[in-house]
Amino acid sequence: MNFWVILAGFVLVILPLIGGKFLKTGLEKELFFNSLRAMVQLTILGGILVYLFKIDNHLLYIPLFLFMTLYAGYVAYRRVEFPYWLGVAVIGGVGAFLLPLILILKVISLKPNQFIPIMGMVLGHSLNTYTQAMERIKREVEVNRELLESYIAVGASLGEGLKPLQREAVKASLIPINNALQTIGVVSIPGITTGMLLAGASPFEAISYQLAIIYAWVSINFFSSLGAVKVFEWWGKRFGLPVEVERGKEV
Repeated sequence: MNFWVILAGFVLVILPLIGGKFLKTGLEKELFFNSLRAMVQLTILGGILVYLFKIDNHLLYIPLFLFMTLYAGYVAYRRVEFPYWLGVAVIGGVGAFLLPLILILKVISLKPNQFIPIMGMVLGHSLNTYTQAMERIKREVEVNRELLESYIAVGASLGEGLKPLQREAVKASLIPINNALQTIGVVSIPGITTGMLLAGASPFEAISYQLAIIYAWVSINFFSSLGAVKVFEWWGKRFGLPVEVERGKEV
């Protein structure tokens, strides 16, 4: 490990901390400790990957997938305060659906140095999009309570009332990937391309892999946001949503 690079990079964390302190955002402590946590977690990950990249038993991917999914579900629960197991179901479901598809399409192989990083990417992006969509649909319900009430007052079901709000939540969750698709190669050089170029790969080889991965992001973001709004609807039909509507029921 190049500790000088790590310490030099940490300067880029200290500057926002100073700015946040000046603006009194209240996030300085969280950003500082999360930055240290990231360093510790990545250092541990590096040690683990040294071992994992030597394994030839693909069945060991299953407990690794489960552990990563359960931890992602925990992070999602802390962020959006929605039932833990539903977050696990959405994030794990997206991973269980897309990872075999990526393998079938031969974007990657089952070699540990290919499969494990992509598995982490899929679950990580699914987590981010799930939390974005869940926060957005909760906000949409809170802000549009009267609209939801009016739908239900004229006889619409909860699912029908939520549909326009779900649409807005999904659209909002796809903004980051839309921005990435518009700016890739012009404004930004994505991580996989940068990493492969630094490792000495040819530009076109790096670009080929990057395109395949960013196209996978589109599916990850769409299905994760769709899963979030649908489990929100499912939960609301059975246990009530955090906004009161007419008919004396919580929706």
